[in-house]
Amino acid sequence: MKKLALHWRILLGMLLGVVFALIMTNFDFGKDFIKDWIKPFGTIFINSLKLIAIPLILAALIKGVSDLKDISKLSKMGGRTIGIYIVTTVIAVSIGLVLVNIVNPGKSITEETRKEMVDSYSTNTTKYKDEAAKQSQSGPLQALVDLVPSNIFEAATSNRNMLQVIFFAVFFGIGLILIPEEKGETVKKFFDGFNEVILKMVDLIMLAAPYGVFALLAALVVESPSLDLFKALGWYALTVVGGLMLMVVVYNILVVIFTKKSPNFFMKAISPAQLLAFSTSSSAATLPVTMERVTEHIGVEEEVASFVLPIGATINMDGTSLYQAVAAVFIAQAFGMDLTFGTQLGIIATATLASIGSAAVPGAGMVMLVGVLGYAGIPEAGLALIFAVDRPLDMCRTVVNVTGDAAVSMLVAKSVDKLGEPHVQNWDDNYDAVK
Repeated sequence: MKKLALHWRILLGMLLGVVFALIMTNFDFGKDFIKDWIKPFGTIFINSLKLIAIPLILAALIKGVSDLKDISKLSKMGGRTIGIYIVTTVIAVSIGLVLVNIVNPGKSITEETRKEMVDSYSTNTTKYKDEAAKQSQSGPLQALVDLVPSNIFEAATSNRNMLQVIFFAVFFGIGLILIPEEKGETVKKFFDGFNEVILKMVDLIMLAAPYGVFALLAALVVESPSLDLFKALGWYALTVVGGLMLMVVVYNILVVIFTKKSPNFFMKAISPAQLLAFSTSSSAATLPVTMERVTEHIGVEEEVASFVLPIGATINMDGTSLYQAVAAVFIAQAFGMDLTFGTQLGIIATATLASIGSAAVPGAGMVMLVGVLGYAGIPEAGLALIFAVDRPLDMCRTVVNVTGDAAVSMLVAKSVDKLGEPHVQNWDDNYDAVK
């Protein structure tokens, strides 16, 4: 019997997780059983991916930067990477604003439903407002200050500090380039080997992916809010999802135009990473898998992927920025506010900058949304209107974030002539020699 492809196994795991949860909710003990005995396995799976995210960034970036052997190449690749990321983010926000103004989902919210949701989620709203207030009190250059860690070992203890780890890795890689080759050879060989070990660990973790997503989706179903609230927010959710789907189409168009690769090739290669992004709602947790798919299954050379993808996981939040634009206008509509064209242009700029600052972890976009609402003069209490569907939408926008990272890595690789043929590696390639 032919072995199912990884993306099909992951999809099957997700489907079975949903079905299992729906069956278990018919029993009094069902929800507690899933929370106590099923959900922990999903948490273990996410933790195993997060476990290797920081080591992967360190090893891959140091290796990638040092392999360039030329600082001018680094600056050229860095400029193109950030430039393309900003362009795609602006496109994403613009798509979101156009759709939300056409559909007008906020006008379907009744006063009764609005009050019910504000009352239900007021605690959550306060939490995000407080967190956003802390960020707003910092100075205009705080982002630059936060970029440079005072202690790399402390920075490496949290995936939220990914930009600091990236800074150190790039800095370290530049140092390797600038010393005599014979002195840096041992260090380079160490990180080459370290990187190979981490990628092999990714292969091993992916063996458990179908079971991990089964547990995650089962837990999501039993923890979801009431169906009535979902119905009330249906048009809003459809607007966001529609915008996200259009953004995926944009990525495929860019891939076809600039790399001459087919959409089928691109989507098939990246699908396991997309499915994991959907299950985990975290670009950071998905990063090891994204990097493996891009290098081995698409053909982006490692020195490009190891530079572009970690940066993308931190600053390229196209899905998040699109959602922020839609959410801001939706909340304004729900409160009967008419936003001017100038204000909506300002939302494009604010959401673009906010998405760059969003951590690559679940729920971070909600904190940044407070800043977008504040700019537009929209009541922050309106956050409560979208909490009911935020979790599934967070899953969808993370898929777009990861897809965007992969697409941009292909564009950058093509521009520097580093896009080759796929070279797939399996977890058991060397197994016969050591068993």
